Amino acid sequence: MKGSSGFTLEELAQRCSARVVGDSQCVIESLATLQTAGPGQLSFFANSRYLKQLRSTAAAAVLVSEEHLHDVPGSALVVVNPYLAFARLTQLFDWRTPCNPGIHPGAIIDPSANVSPEAEICAGVVVGANSEIAAGAVIGANTVVGADCYIGEESRLEAGVTLYPRVRLGARVLIHSSAVIGADGFGFAPDKNQGWVKICQLGGVSIGDDVEIGAGVTVDRGALDDTRIERGVKLDNQVQVAHNVSIGEHTAIAGCTAIAGSTRIGRHCTIAGMSGITGHLDIADGTHVTAMTLVSRSITQPGAYSSGTGIEPHQQWKRNVVRFRQLDELARRVRKLENSLEHISTEGQKNDGC
Repeated sequence: MKGSSGFTLEELAQRCSARVVGDSQCVIESLATLQTAGPGQLSFFANSRYLKQLRSTAAAAVLVSEEHLHDVPGSALVVVNPYLAFARLTQLFDWRTPCNPGIHPGAIIDPSANVSPEAEICAGVVVGANSEIAAGAVIGANTVVGADCYIGEESRLEAGVTLYPRVRLGARVLIHSSAVIGADGFGFAPDKNQGWVKICQLGGVSIGDDVEIGAGVTVDRGALDDTRIERGVKLDNQVQVAHNVSIGEHTAIAGCTAIAGSTRIGRHCTIAGMSGITGHLDIADGTHVTAMTLVSRSITQPGAYSSGTGIEPHQQWKRNVVRFRQLDELARRVRKLENSLEHISTEGQKNDGC
């Protein structure tokens, strides 16, 4: 446990399988960047672009690989992967307070709900009928948990989260503020007289263990079956997951990405920011999609995929746009030239045989 004055380097080394070089009893009170760190602070070095900052850092200690140990001016924690070790140690310094069991008097709990006495329910929370909240869960202020929901052990919903009815969360799920889980999917049938007839969304949402969902994320409920997010998935802020989407284990999706209905994304995929994935597609395990890519067909083989165009000076971009509009005409002209060359080649072969 963190003492009132922090952790010693020896204690931190045990947490991240590191070797201490220097003062093992040096006390670390917080984490900081190489440039800003000072006494009592730990930093990390994982990018060669910051080598100059490493050599001049005032940090009490640095997480570093064996390769760059000689560049550290002070104490060090030597690890194979400094960035991963840093990620693990940040959890020891997190600003979130541990679960403080109890129900705030300003919360409204339906009599049929089952709330563990070891859960924390903050002010303004509403918990609907037949919902269950497991031990160690924290439900932040003004969060709404609809009817027939389940929230697993040690899950945390920050302030202002909304769970519609029939949403199930596994253990250790973290959902940030303003996320909406289980709203209606976008389903309407065209009718020439009424315009659009709503298709009621009768499924739910199922979310596995150790999932993190960013602020402002929307995950729609399924039309008939559940929308599914499997364990270990990470969704950045402002991601849209439409009805009946399935996202495989340990896939990470960056901000402002939109995924249309009934698409199935495999395991261990990465989807970069502002990408769009159209509906009813299958994305293979281990697929990596770069920023601002439009995925309009299924991906059957793992690998990296891109469709966005890179930045360029505006005048050059305008000229390229004009050429892009001419591609179809250029393709026809090229085909015509190819046909002419094939004809000339055929005639030449005939003449050679005479």
